[in-house]
Amino acid sequence: MSSDLKNAATTQNRDTYKVSAIIEQTRLVAADYRNTTGHALPVTAELARFDAVEKLKLRKQENTEGVDAVSTDGDERFLIKGRVIFKAGKARQKLGKLNFDGDWNFLLMVIYDADYYPTAIYKIDRKIIENELDKTPEDKRGSMTVAKYKAIGKEVWTIES
Repeated sequence: MSSDLKNAATTQNRDTYKVSAIIEQTRLVAADYRNTTGHALPVTAELARFDAVEKLKLRKQENTEGVDAVSTDGDERFLIKGRVIFKAGKARQKLGKLNFDGDWNFLLMVIYDADYYPTAIYKIDRKIIENELDKTPEDKRGSMTVAKYKAIGKEVWTIES
């Protein structure tokens, strides 16, 4: 291996380690903040992108509007969302509205425990989501419960994996 390639690999490994360490600290701070104040820090979206890319071995997309990651072969384009499930949380938690202007063909929903650690990742086909949303009233279009996404999706990663 040339010294340039070795240096690039070393830098990439160091950067990956550094980001992983920062993500771990973010989990701890977010959980501590919620336990102390009762309010959640808005970090779940970034944690979800990091965890989905890492756990599913995807390629992160930086400059593609509406696409957070792609499969290694580039055939699958993902929008990634996350949701923390707190024990005393709402019974019908929603994931929130999705950006249908983006060129994604699958949604990855990352589910977190109260300490901001991922417990499961679900993969849901965009066509199935659109079909389900067509059944809802126009004023609620774009928003479904976490339970509904689980029902129409496929679990692709779990903490037991």
